[in-house]
Parts: sequence; structure tokens; C-alpha cells
Amino acid sequence: MTSVIKYITFDCHDPQTLALFWSAVLDYETVNWDNFDAALSQAADGHLPRLAFIKVPEGKTVKNRLHLDVEPSGTTMEAEVERLVGLGASRIKRFTEPYGTWTVMADPEGNEFCVAKPE
Repeated sequence: MTSVIKYITFDCHDPQTLALFWSAVLDYETVNWDNFDAALSQAADGHLPRLAFIKVPEGKTVKNRLHLDVEPSGTTMEAEVERLVGLGASRIKRFTEPYGTWTVMADPEGNEFCVAKPE
């Protein structure tokens, strides 16, 4: 037997805001978990993984130990970076290496993620 990733969970201050942001990034749906002070972003067809956002009192203080890498579909990395900035993300730094090009960004609560240039 093996396991599958059901949720990738983010601790945060505002679960609804982050769920709405990531739902817009990934074309997912947002579901509120009011009884847990949490929210969920999930694919409309139910495919995994889902992104869960759980309210916690403490803030982010150091670089993420885990981050998401996203790749634009049907557009350029640059256009996707601009779209994500419009949704509330911020640019951190662009990298070009022999093995790829990507832009490091931060979501509205400062969690880092990367936008990879499509191959």
C-alpha cells in the first residue's frame, strides 16, 4: 500500500483570503470550513491534492521549508507573474539557470512559491 497527498496545508492568519488567492491561481473552487476557522481550495473535479488553510495565531518568521512550484498553462511565465501580482502576490526574484527559469513570488501572507517558465 502507498499514500497519496490529500491536503497541502498552510498555517495562516486569514484562511479565506489565501483560499481565494490560491483558487484563482489554480482555477480551483473555494470551500469555507467555518467550524474550524479554515478554508479549502480544491479542483472542481475533485482531483487531489487540495490546499487547506488553517488559522493560527503566530506569523511566518523564516523562509518556507516547503513551497509550491506552478507552471503556467497556455501563457508565458511573465504574463502569469503579472496576473498573480494582480491577484495580490509579490515578486521576490527571477532566476535563470541551465536547468530552467523561474520567478520566486510570495502569496498575500508572504509564503514563497515559484512560477516556472513552461518548457
